[in-house]
Amino acid sequence: MSPSIAHARAGQTLGLEMEMAVARLDTGESHPVDGYFERLAGLKAARGEAPALSRIGEAAVGVSVAAGESGLDNGFNLLETAFAPVAHAQGGLAELARRVTRELEDAAQALDAEGAAVLNVSEHPACTLDPGWYAAVQVPRPIYRELVGHREWLHRAGIDAKAQNSPCTSVDIREAARALNVVLGLAPASIALFANSPLECGRITGFKENRMTLWDRMFRHSRYAGDHFLQRLPERPFADLGDHFRWMFGPETASRCLPLTVEDGYKSAAGVYLQGGPSLTRFLASGGWPGRRTDTGEAITLTPQGGHFEYSQFAHFLDARWRYRLDSHPDLDALRDAWRRPGGIEALYEGLGVVGYIEGRAPGAGFADAQLLQDAGRPVAATTVMAPSALQLGLMRNLAQAEDLLRSWGWLRLRAMRADAMRHALDDDAVHALVRDVLAVAEGGLDGDERHWLDYARYVADTRCTGADRLLRLWRGLDGNSDQLAAVCRARAVVPL
Repeated sequence: MSPSIAHARAGQTLGLEMEMAVARLDTGESHPVDGYFERLAGLKAARGEAPALSRIGEAAVGVSVAAGESGLDNGFNLLETAFAPVAHAQGGLAELARRVTRELEDAAQALDAEGAAVLNVSEHPACTLDPGWYAAVQVPRPIYRELVGHREWLHRAGIDAKAQNSPCTSVDIREAARALNVVLGLAPASIALFANSPLECGRITGFKENRMTLWDRMFRHSRYAGDHFLQRLPERPFADLGDHFRWMFGPETASRCLPLTVEDGYKSAAGVYLQGGPSLTRFLASGGWPGRRTDTGEAITLTPQGGHFEYSQFAHFLDARWRYRLDSHPDLDALRDAWRRPGGIEALYEGLGVVGYIEGRAPGAGFADAQLLQDAGRPVAATTVMAPSALQLGLMRNLAQAEDLLRSWGWLRLRAMRADAMRHALDDDAVHALVRDVLAVAEGGLDGDERHWLDYARYVADTRCTGADRLLRLWRGLDGNSDQLAAVCRARAVVPL
């Protein structure tokens, strides 16, 4: 293949969105941070990183430096760091791991002043979901007025610090749909390997990864049935990106609020609610659509633009997303034409300077802690955070074999196995067999000096003992103890490695 048409190797850049549940060490209760970002900015400033503090109103909600943004997910009790992309030439997985360790060290130091710590869980074990708590700890982002007030999502179903570890792996536009299919179809393996949330509201749930029940619960009674539709894996893989977007913006769906100005940010734009809840496809095919402004309530006719298509890329809540940025917005007529042709979106976007990556959403948050260090040893524990990134990178680098694996297991069978992975993790023999197959393919896609980042995943597969199993062992061992929650949380406090 000539260099001009050769596909760029997956993983030329690697990113990570790392979510972290916070708890008080004296009681174990979920803890909304207070003064955390000011202290974090001080730590980063002392290293010469020139931090910029961001606020919503009077509340500090994030710190940005060149290495990424330390912020919040949906509540002040759930931290989220979005690391800037790390190039393969900069060190890839190893350099990203170094940055993760530094961030966890900073977080531990900044939280210490509040008597709090990050927990090795993907959901706080005993936090309420009631409306009063939600109102008290929710981050006051404008977008939540749409999601809760207009679309009627049960957003508070995730206010108990449900946390994921989201690897972000760059991929060539011409392989984006294939890579997305692989990560989506093989997601039961990631759900099982990184299961870490068997408890909710202080009770054993019967799920090893209860976190993954969130999307069904959040969208079940949405004002628009399409919102619930968009968290369920479709019945077949996507043929190309055009097919993917026809599913995402199809007649079963209702367009999200759209920005008055397409350059505005996803979570902060003043926007327009389209009258009657049309799909994005219908809106883009129109000459203009009546609606009302979110900020003033004024009636307005919104004219479709090519940029509305790019803006709407976050509409679904599957176990992986293809996320992207264009150097310039597409012409609307060119977009309409490209969308009708097989491979048309890929060709159009390639000419518009696309940069895209797969965001994995199946792995639960997982970190090293004292319990894991004792059980598995330091070398294995030190790979915990990076194991999902290594797994996804290996699959995407070994894409043909990953697709063979997908076909051999069968798309619909894998779709059904997702529920088994959530409930039973590696106690289910079929899920365990899938995990073994996925690890073998992923290892084959990694370079020799990268394979050790799968050590935590291999340890879990070998022992059939997930983070959820270790947490249940702790919880049951302290049953009846008045200090149960605090003792469990102290044992599961993150140890930066």
